[in-house]
Amino acid sequence: MAKKTVASLQKGEGKSFTKVIKMVKSQKTNSYTFKEEMVPNEAVADYFKK
Repeated sequence: MAKKTVASLQKGEGKSFTKVIKMVKSQKTNSYTFKEEMVPNEAVADYFKK
């Protein structure tokens, strides 16, 4: 299924997005989780500043 998603992003307007993965620490358990999002290329720097 991941191959289908990656293949669809290689065509046309999919190239203007970037998949970003951010590590977030939980306050309750002190463990880390990973948050994944598709972000426009221009907004990648702003995404990590939050």
